[in-house]
Amino acid sequence: MIVAAYLLRRLLYAIPILIGVNLITFALFFFVNSPDDMARMQLGQKRVTPEAIQRWKQERGYDKPMLFNAGAKCERPLLGWSALPKLCQEKLTDTIFFEKSASMFWFDFGVAEIDGRDIAREIKLRMGPSLAVTIPVFLIGLLTFITFALILAFFRATYVDFVGVVLCVTAMSISFLFYIIGGQWLISKLWHLVPISGFGYGFDAWRFVVLPVAIAVLGGVGASTRLYRTLFLEEIGKDYVRTARAKGLTDTRVLFRHVLHNGLIPVLTNVVVAIPMLFIGSLVLESFFGIPGLGSYTIEAIRSQDFSVVRAMVFLGAVLYIVGLMLTDISYTLADPRVRLQ
Repeated sequence: MIVAAYLLRRLLYAIPILIGVNLITFALFFFVNSPDDMARMQLGQKRVTPEAIQRWKQERGYDKPMLFNAGAKCERPLLGWSALPKLCQEKLTDTIFFEKSASMFWFDFGVAEIDGRDIAREIKLRMGPSLAVTIPVFLIGLLTFITFALILAFFRATYVDFVGVVLCVTAMSISFLFYIIGGQWLISKLWHLVPISGFGYGFDAWRFVVLPVAIAVLGGVGASTRLYRTLFLEEIGKDYVRTARAKGLTDTRVLFRHVLHNGLIPVLTNVVVAIPMLFIGSLVLESFFGIPGLGSYTIEAIRSQDFSVVRAMVFLGAVLYIVGLMLTDISYTLADPRVRLQ
């Protein structure tokens, strides 16, 4: 009951946040960058006639007023048959804001401006390839980072810890693009172990995702291991650890039974918030490896200046981020019974 009340309250909090994101996105796309400017960018800056601009706007529904259509025919009153007879639904719904931005609240993303494809359908089709890469990266990476961090914390102030920290700093200092290009050259081009790019469906998909997953885990091992090592070392210095050792518990049991459990709160903060990226995909990985996921979909939309797709992905990212924050708070109660949802 408490969880249900908390979720309902957070959902109510999310409404004004999403409205604010929607309004800011709308202002950036339509006030800073007007439909006329969008038409010129799509048609080309040189020798664009006003007739061509107007035709482009009519074909895509950008020829309507922004927020209020004073010239719309009133057929349905806004608040009933007797209230405000001069203000009708058409004056608010027959606008660019309602058709292009407000409709995203019920996940009606419209169609892409370049090829006219349904954006919601494209998101459903591309979500699978994105999850095929991001879920293994998430699970394998989390297990790898925490394991390495626990090993360094267990051998703290020794040569194992020193060498591990040096390797982590070295891994952090190398650009992520170096891992991608180096991995493609060594694993795919030189050794011919896996395809250099592309994507396959079914059981054959593993050949295309194993290299991106390995590169993503390797690229994040330095920063994440150092972060979790710091968290675990902070827990090791607390009083309950010294008490557990005084009772005769081994260092291994103290580390895995107590330190790991009590250090889950900051770990969950870092992990659960990253869950929305599982659905949006990795922009860099999908672009370099030719994976037809949501990340490459967003990059293609930015490159081709498809504003409908970019708006949809921004809104979807905001929704998933709010869901991630809610999951974070709920996971706190599972990791630490002292935390209560208020």
